[in-house]
Amino acid sequence: MINEILLAGGGLAIGGVVAFFTSKKINSANANIYVEQAKAKAKAIEHEAELALHDSKIKVKELELGLKDRYEKKEEKLLDDYTRKLDELSKKERELNELFKDELKSITLEKDELKKHKNELKTQEDELKSIEDEYTVKIAEADKLIEKASGMTKDEAKEIVLKRVEEDSRADIAHIVRKYEAEAKKNAKKNANYILAQATSRFAGDYSAERLINTVNLPSDELKGRIIGKEGRNIKSLEMLLGVDIIIDDTPNVIILSSFNLYRRAVATKVIGELVADGRIQPARIEEIFKKVTKEFEDTILQEGEDIIFDMGITNMHPELVKLIGKLKFRASYGQNALGHSLEVSHLAGVIAAECGGDAKLAKRAGILHDIGKALTHDFSGSHVDLGAEVCKRYGECDVVLNGIFAHHGHADATSVESAAVCAADTLSAARPGARREVLEAFLKRVEDIEKIATSKKGVRQAYAINAGREIRVIINAKLINDDEAVLVAKEIAKEIEEKVQYPGEIKVNVIRELRAVGVAR
Repeated sequence: MINEILLAGGGLAIGGVVAFFTSKKINSANANIYVEQAKAKAKAIEHEAELALHDSKIKVKELELGLKDRYEKKEEKLLDDYTRKLDELSKKERELNELFKDELKSITLEKDELKKHKNELKTQEDELKSIEDEYTVKIAEADKLIEKASGMTKDEAKEIVLKRVEEDSRADIAHIVRKYEAEAKKNAKKNANYILAQATSRFAGDYSAERLINTVNLPSDELKGRIIGKEGRNIKSLEMLLGVDIIIDDTPNVIILSSFNLYRRAVATKVIGELVADGRIQPARIEEIFKKVTKEFEDTILQEGEDIIFDMGITNMHPELVKLIGKLKFRASYGQNALGHSLEVSHLAGVIAAECGGDAKLAKRAGILHDIGKALTHDFSGSHVDLGAEVCKRYGECDVVLNGIFAHHGHADATSVESAAVCAADTLSAARPGARREVLEAFLKRVEDIEKIATSKKGVRQAYAINAGREIRVIINAKLINDDEAVLVAKEIAKEIEEKVQYPGEIKVNVIRELRAVGVAR
């Protein structure tokens, strides 16, 4: 039994060993097969790579050949174009050289011809001179024969003949002169009256006198205290910035703004109105509103000027002149608004020029610009005539406009129908009943002179005549002038006012030196 078991175990062992070696041999054979297959695949891949590389080389070669061919064709084409253009330029150069030679030849021929004509003319001139000398000699001989035969000299004979002709013509000349003088006197007044009647009947302008004060209505009297501010700070800031005299009295719900300068007064009215509507009345807000309103007024002035020249049919006027026309709204002359006066003069001058056979549009243009210098007299020294002529000349206005500016105050004679029409229209507008007031103009002139004296001093930033011209407020630059020098400036201004200005009573000079220090916390 045991032997059988041992034999069986030995057989199994031997079978296992045989199976192991058999399996190992089979696996080795399979491994060889896989290696061979892998080598075959690698060889195939290598072959494919070689084919792909070969194909790539062929394609690269083809591309190189194609590019080379394109390059050679492009080069050939550019060379052909270059050769063709070079030939064209050479041809044009030859043509221009031939043309130049022809022109030079023609000029040479003309020069020779002119020289020939000049010589001929010189010869003819010499011949004429010789004939003229001979003629003079013959005339002198003839005069001597006539003098000898008549028994009088040439001058004596000429005097007798002229005297006889003068005596015969005197009566006829006198009759003709008297006739035309009578007709001129008869028709001149009639024609002038007709033209003036036509002009004044075809234009009727509105009239309103300029006042020295504006009133601002308040919702309640409580706002008066806020306008004055603590220790008067708000009202001082307002008067300093606006350049007007603010009068706050017992009149309910009303404050009064007084100033001779219409522009300042209008700006002040608008500023205070906006402050009242806003409710925040304090120095910083006052300055903010003042800058805003000033900018709005500048824009409004330009727009009003553009509207005026558009309505009048005037074109091609420089924007600065248009702006000055709008600014005339805030200027008065003898109590008459300068813009209203200029519009009257423009319309009347257009009608008068048309009736007299002139250019109505040109007369209107000269009329609206005749007092344009008045928009500059607040800022520059000199008469409004000189200032107006200078600014119109600077911006390209024609001679007729310049002559109208000079002629309407007698600085020059009118040289055209249009400028004469401006002179007549200016007289009509200013002379009609109630148009002007002499007292107001004298007052305005006085306060203007006072302000100009103050602003002419070194270091003065601004100057405002207030309190009906009885006080001037002068603001100086604190960086240029110290406290001691401010006292001297006040005395110098007062002394010059005494010497150059005629005024009733006395004028108080207030010099204000204010230094502002600003710091920023970050």
